[in-house]
Amino acid sequence: MAVCAAMADAGGVYDVAIVGAGPAGSAAALAAAQAGADVLLLDRELFPRDKACGDGIAQQGLDVLAGLGVTGLTDGFTPIRSLRLTGPGGAHAAGELPEPAYVIPRAVFDARLVAAAVRAGATFEQHTVRAIAVRADGVDLGDGLAARVVIGADGANSTVRRALGLPRNPPDRLAVAIRAYAPDPVSRPSATSQAGVVPRDPGEAGPEQRIVMTGQRWPAYAWSFPIGDGRRNVGYGELVSGGPLSRAHLLERMHSLLGDTGATEVADARAHHLPLSTWRPRPGHGRLLLAGDALSLINPFTGEGIFYAVLSGSLAGQAAVTPGGPAAGQAYIAALRRRLGRHLRHTGVIARLTAQPWVVDAGLRAAARHRHVFDGFVGLGLGDGLLTPRLLASVAAAVLARA
Repeated sequence: MAVCAAMADAGGVYDVAIVGAGPAGSAAALAAAQAGADVLLLDRELFPRDKACGDGIAQQGLDVLAGLGVTGLTDGFTPIRSLRLTGPGGAHAAGELPEPAYVIPRAVFDARLVAAAVRAGATFEQHTVRAIAVRADGVDLGDGLAARVVIGADGANSTVRRALGLPRNPPDRLAVAIRAYAPDPVSRPSATSQAGVVPRDPGEAGPEQRIVMTGQRWPAYAWSFPIGDGRRNVGYGELVSGGPLSRAHLLERMHSLLGDTGATEVADARAHHLPLSTWRPRPGHGRLLLAGDALSLINPFTGEGIFYAVLSGSLAGQAAVTPGGPAAGQAYIAALRRRLGRHLRHTGVIARLTAQPWVVDAGLRAAARHRHVFDGFVGLGLGDGLLTPRLLASVAAAVLARA
C-alpha cells in the first residue's frame, strides 16, 4: 500500500467508494448516499449474480435495512416461523422463531439491495479493483478511480484487507462450507434416520429451518432451509483446521447428516470461506474501512453473516461521510464498538464454552425445556443477542445436570 504526497488527477474524486456490492457494500452505499455523499459502488460482477451462502435472512438484518429506507426485499418469499436444531450428540430443540426469517437466494437479495443503493443516489460500476494507494488527500483505486474514503466490503478474500497488510484468518478461525439447492420434500426423515431428526407432527403447518450438528470434526453442521418455491438451500460447513477438505467430503457429510438429500439431485453446489468473528482485524484505518466478511464478521456460533454485514456496512457508510476523511477510521471503530462490541464478546465466550460438543447438547436440552433459552440462542446466533445471566444460569444448570 503506497502513501504519497498528493492524489493524482483521477478525473473526479468520489466522496466514498465501496469495493464489493454485496449486503455490506450496498448497505454502506445506502448510508453514505442518504447522508448526501457522492458514492461509487464497485463490484467485479454485474447483478443479479449467484453467491454461495445459506440464504437465510433474519429479521434483525431486515430491520437495519428498513432503517435505511429499503422496502420490498422479501416480496414473493414465504416467512419461515420455525427452527429445528439437532445437537452433535442427538439432543433436540425446536420452536417458533421470535420473529420470522426468510430464505432468499442471494442472486435475488443482493440485486434488490444494489438497486436500492442506486435509487438512493449511488453510482454502480462493474470494476475489479487490483491495487489501492492511500495518499494525503484520498485513495486511488486505479483506472482513474479515486475517493476520499474507501470501504472494503469485498468478502473473505478482500483486496482492501490485503492492501492493508492484514492476513487472512488462521485455520482454526476459518470455516469452509458448501451450498447447494435441492428439492423441498413433502415428508421429513424418520426419527430413526442417521440425522436423528424428530418427525414433524401431522398437524404442524408451515416450513421450518433445520440445522443438524455433528461431533465429528466439531464444530460442524449441515443445514436445510426451505425457500418456498419447491427448493431448499442445503449445505454443510466445518473449520479448515478440522482436516483435509474436498468437495466430495463436504457433500458426503451433508448427505449423511441431513439424511434426505443423497437420493436427490442437488444443483449449483459451491464452496465458500467463512472468516469467523473470533479473529477480527482492526475495522478502521484512516481512509480505509472494512465491513462484513472482509472484517471477519461471521458469527462463530451459527455462521450467519448477513446481519453483521448490513449493520457494519451502514456504520461504515455513515463514518465515511461524518466525519469522513482520515478521521473516518477511528469514528467507525467507535461506532462499531458501541453497537456490536458487547455482543461480539459474548459470541466469543459462547465459542469457547461450546468447544466440547456435549455442552451444546446440554444447552439444547435446556432450550427444549425453556422458551427463554431457545430465544436467547436465536438472538445470539442470528442477531445481536447477549449471554444474559438468566440464559447463562439455565445452560449452566443443564451442563451440571449432565455432569
